[in-house]
Amino acid sequence: MPKPESWRLDAAIYPVRGDFQTRFQDLDINGHINNVAFAALFESGRVLLNREVRALTNRPSNERTMVAALEINYLGEGNFPDPVHIASGFGRLGGTSWTIFQAMFQNGRAIATCDTVIVCRTDEQVMPLRSELIADLTARMVKRFSG
Repeated sequence: MPKPESWRLDAAIYPVRGDFQTRFQDLDINGHINNVAFAALFESGRVLLNREVRALTNRPSNERTMVAALEINYLGEGNFPDPVHIASGFGRLGGTSWTIFQAMFQNGRAIATCDTVIVCRTDEQVMPLRSELIADLTARMVKRFSG
């Protein structure tokens, strides 16, 4: 797995950021935050981001969103009891899906990135993204840098 591009490791490019507490029960046998805890912490960051998207709150009753793919890149060890800082924003937008880009930091260093593909569905079919949803997602896009 290639190392993430450098712009992914800058918390300032992500529009939504929050601090999350690590827990003793998140530790692996080596005393580091385990991979399942990384996934749960990233999920908390996605919830924080999604709560700002009004079109997800005010959606048709039969519209659903679901995780289609999730990739975590582990860049360093996480430790208890230090909190983590999770930065999140929307990345690629497609016709029926979008990708959430995230980075996790602890004590000022990047320890992981996460890409999550979300698919929009209705009545057991893939559904095109509504224009108001596209507008809300676009307003919270990651500011990409190539340097």
